[in-house]
This record gives sequence, C-alpha cells and structure tokens, in this order.
Amino acid sequence: MKLRFQSAVYVVTLLLGTITCLTGCATTGTDRATKTTTSMQAVEEDYKQAPVQIDATRAALEELVKPNQTDMKKAYDVYTENVNKMEKLGKQLDKHTEEMSARGNQYFTEWESSYTNPEIRELSERRRIEMRDGYAKISEASIGVKGALKSYLTDIREIQKFVSNDLTPQGIESIRPVSQTAVKDGETLKETIKPVLTAIDRVKADMTQGGMDKEPVSGDEQK
Repeated sequence: MKLRFQSAVYVVTLLLGTITCLTGCATTGTDRATKTTTSMQAVEEDYKQAPVQIDATRAALEELVKPNQTDMKKAYDVYTENVNKMEKLGKQLDKHTEEMSARGNQYFTEWESSYTNPEIRELSERRRIEMRDGYAKISEASIGVKGALKSYLTDIREIQKFVSNDLTPQGIESIRPVSQTAVKDGETLKETIKPVLTAIDRVKADMTQGGMDKEPVSGDEQK
C-alpha cells in the first residue's frame, strides 16, 4: 500500500513538473531574438577588436624589423605577444561565429507561424523570409574574412618562427620584405571586416526595432 502511494506521488510530481515546464519554460520569439542579437554582439565585438589588434601587431612588427634595432630581443618578445593575441582573437571569432550561426538557425526555425488568420500567417512568413535573408547577408559578407584572416595569421606566425631561429641583424634584414607583405595582408583583412560590421548592424537594428515575431493581439485584448 505504501509503495503504491509513493508511486502515485512520484507520478503526480512528474506531471506537475512537466506542466510547469510546458507553461513556463517555453521560449518566446522575443527570447530567441534576444539570444540571437546577443550572439551577434559578441561577433561584432570581435570584429571591432580585430583592426585594433592588427594595428598593434603591425607596430610591433615594424619595430622589430626597423634598421639599427638596438634591442632585438625586447622587440621580438613584444611582437610574439601580439601574434599570440591575434591568434587568440581569431579562434575566439571562429567560436562566436559558430554560436551566432546556431542561434540564427534556431530563431528562424522556431519562428511562430501557426496562425489561423491567413493574412497574419502570410505577413508572418513574409517577415520571417525578409529577416532570414538579411541575416544571411552576414555570412555572405564574412566569406572574404576567413581567407584574409588565415593568410594574415600565417604571415605573422611564420615571421615570428623565422626570427626565433635567426634573431640577428642579418636575419631581420632578410625578413623585412616579407614583413611588408604581412602589413599589406593586415590592411586587406581590415577592409574585409567593414561589410560584416555593416550587415550585423542592420540585422541587430531590425530585430530590436519591432522586427521580432510577435503573437497577434486578439480583438478582445484590444478593447
């Protein structure tokens, strides 16, 4: 008898927990939009930080390879530190970009469209497509960044490795032409970042200025 009572209590508790989750745990369109814009903001911050770090790395590289450098070891250490920071930022950008993509996919997949009113259903679908296409432009704008980032990171890291093996005036002199190529690649990378920031700004503004999918207001609620 006691066992049956305990089993009954367990079943009731389980049902109550399920009902609570169904009524209170479900995410709304606004919740998903907030998470999506938050993930975009993380990527945006990475992209804004990249040009700053590119400039810092450039300054360190130019200091390293400048003629008559009197403290090559110090200049090398500063350059290596900036190379490490740039690589860390690149990995962080990849991580945040993947998270943003996942959030976006979830947002548009779970967009509420089960309206009985055909006109509202059509408006909702049209809006979903508009925002999805705008979101896709972020990825389109990012295509050039991946290759430019990889090329730049390869340049600065291989220069660092070369100098670590030949930290001499002759070694520095021989790597100077390559360093100029790295500087140019850094400037190219900065240019490829600009369209991505523009695309992110547009989508964020669209989502935060009433672009999020909302439940229609019934006539009774309007009264």
